[in-house]
Formats: sequence, C-alpha cells, structure tokens
Amino acid sequence: MIKPRKLNKGDKVAIITLSRGLLGMPFIKHELDLGIKRLKDYGLEPVIMPNSLKNMDYVAEHPEDRASDLKQAFLDESIKGIICAIGGDDTFKTIPYLMEDEEFIEAVKNNPKIFVGFSDTTNNHLMLNRIGLETFYGPCFLVDLAELDKEMLPYTREYFEKLFLNEDKYEITSSPIWYYDRESYSEDQLNIPRVSSEEKHGYEVLNGRGKVTGILYGGCLDSLYDIYTSERYGNENEIYTKYNILPTMDEWKEKILFIETSEEKMAPEKLEVILNYFKEQKILESVKGIIVGKPDDEQYYEEYKSVYKRVFADLKTPVLYNVNFGHSVPRALIPYGVLASVDYDKKKIVVEEPIFEK
Repeated sequence: MIKPRKLNKGDKVAIITLSRGLLGMPFIKHELDLGIKRLKDYGLEPVIMPNSLKNMDYVAEHPEDRASDLKQAFLDESIKGIICAIGGDDTFKTIPYLMEDEEFIEAVKNNPKIFVGFSDTTNNHLMLNRIGLETFYGPCFLVDLAELDKEMLPYTREYFEKLFLNEDKYEITSSPIWYYDRESYSEDQLNIPRVSSEEKHGYEVLNGRGKVTGILYGGCLDSLYDIYTSERYGNENEIYTKYNILPTMDEWKEKILFIETSEEKMAPEKLEVILNYFKEQKILESVKGIIVGKPDDEQYYEEYKSVYKRVFADLKTPVLYNVNFGHSVPRALIPYGVLASVDYDKKKIVVEEPIFEK
C-alpha cells in the first residue's frame, strides 16, 4: 500500500466536491468561510477546486468535471492533502473518467497524498485503494471542519489532528460524548452547540470473541450495498466489475471490515436484507472481524443490535458495535489498507502501523 506524507504547516490542502454540489451554494457560504478559517488556523492553505463551487445542478450533471478536480489535485505536487466537502450521492459516476485515465492513475501512484472523507465517498476510497493508495475514512469539510459551534468537536478534532502526526500506532477509543444531528445548519446556528448526550453503552461485542489482526477496509453500508447490487442507479456493479475494484474472496480473508449506516437511517428490516446479502456472498464469514459504527442519533440502536445478532448467530466472525465513525457524531479517522487489531474481549481497536511514509 502506498502511503502519503503527513500534513505540515504551510501545506496546501484541496477541498473537493465529488458528489453533491453544495459547496458553492449561497446558503452554505457561512460554512465555507468557517471551514477555510479553521484550516488556516492549522497553518494550512486551502485550495478550493474549480468545479466545487459551481451550482448544485451543474455539479450533478457533470461528473466528468468532478473527476477532473480530483485528477488536478493529484497532479498538483504542491497540494499535500484532499478533503471532501461532503458525502452525497452518485460519486461512482466519477470512476470511469478516472480509471480510464492513465495520467490520473500514475499521479496517484507517483504523487500520493492524503485523501479523507466519508459516506458516499466510499466509492472513491475503494477506487483509490485498488490503485494502491492508503486513504482515510474520516472527517469532511462541511460538517466537521465547518462545525458551527465555536470550535471543532473535541473528539473529531483529536482524530483529524492525526493527519499531522506519524505515530507508530494509535487506538480508536469510544467517545465519552455523542451528538445529535442539527435540525438546521443555517447562519443563525453559528456558535450554537449541538445537543449532546453522555455515552452510556461504549463498545459492545455482538458476536464472537478473541483478538484478530487484519487490513482495514469498508465504508458506508448504504453505498457498499448499491455498489454490489446496483439497486439505486442500475449500473454501479457493472462499473466496479469492469475496473476490477472490489476485493476477491482471498482478499476479503485478509480484512477487518468496518461498516456504518447513513443519515437516511434505514429501517432495521432493510439492514437485515443488506447484511444477509453480504452473508450470501460469503463476505461476512470470510473477513477476520467486523467493526460497526454507532447509528446516527442512536436511532434504531437496539433494533440494529438485534439484527446483527440474528444475522451472525451461525457465524464465528466477531462483531464490535457502536464505534464512533461515519455518520455518527463525533468521528474517528480510519485508514484503509493498513494493519489493525481488534480485541473483542478487551473491546479495543488499535491501528498497528504508521499511517504515513516515514
């Protein structure tokens, strides 16, 4: 796996829109300004990629321009990191433009840099992982760096700042506090804290025991299901198959799978359908272990637990539940393609190697 270099003060960081075109809309201006200020406070130089500020309709209709922004960010040797504006939809549409472009692929390999985001950005994570680049499932620009409170949420900030470090290893701990989604992100919410709650559960083991070591891989379960079944758009799996992006069964056997559900808060019945699909594909029994994100707003918390217990009842694969990543707030940073261990007896997750090139 190709590792990028850590961030340093003075580095340029690209802000990019690979799906929804919110970043250039007037009603987002206060968040754009706040996110830029926070990056500058870190000593970074934000670079807003040219198509990212175009209106939503244009961005939605031109995946080739979204892809072009990502290519240009990788070609620009002065840019050291790429942060996705937000998750969104139809990110997979950028893939053919990028995977058909040898100049882009060579730029990823020869000019590696930090790439971070979550949700439907899962698509670009899997694409970059197949090319060979380690990327990061973690905070994005609009809802994390541009958190409307007076500062970034402490837990999210702690893990975002790991992009400036190169620790030999680090632990992904349970946050003592979690936060509800905001009902509004309008300008009158500036400096208003989120509604929060004390963490009452911590990590929960839903299946299996012991300690496993493997390669981290995964993303948003909603997106992963669409990637395999083409349920939402009709041709996702065709694209993934054409470019040989998805893991082989032998590759699945090396992995610790991290999965989480989106802000759409799928019904427990839908979650069961999705998990059973991956069970039928032999993926759930093949991976070394599973890490499951906290449900957004803790909606369906107990119901989801029951689903996981039913689906995994006849499998040995261990499952750790209620981890702070993905759509739940706050958010940890999970690197793709690096070695990690999960101790299901001690309820402990450790990234076991440096995440950056020494």
